[in-house]
Amino acid sequence: MARTPTTFDVFNAVAEPRRREVLSVLASGESPVGDIVSTLGWPQPQVSKHLQVLHQVGLVTVRRQGRQRLYRINGPEIKPIYDWAATFERFWDHQLAAIKKRAEQKANFTIPPAGRSPGDAVNN
Repeated sequence: MARTPTTFDVFNAVAEPRRREVLSVLASGESPVGDIVSTLGWPQPQVSKHLQVLHQVGLVTVRRQGRQRLYRINGPEIKPIYDWAATFERFWDHQLAAIKKRAEQKANFTIPPAGRSPGDAVNN
């Protein structure tokens, strides 16, 4: 079976870790290419290449302001990714609940004063 071209599938597009980094930068708001380049520390052609793919699949929008191209996340197009990932939420919620329980148990454990064991009664 032929692989779906990245430019037609949002899931393939975000499978590339560098594109996810670009999306993370854009999560804070609209940004010109130059700012994305500065934030990521990548060469401008590399950033532009990833932005082009993200734009082709509809995950980002672009608008011109003078000579600049400003990119921003296209929320409605990212929602299917969120919805899909949310189906697995029960797996990480369970893990977080277990971690929280262990942390609370650890926080409630007190070290007895010298010479006493945890089971000794304390006389006031």
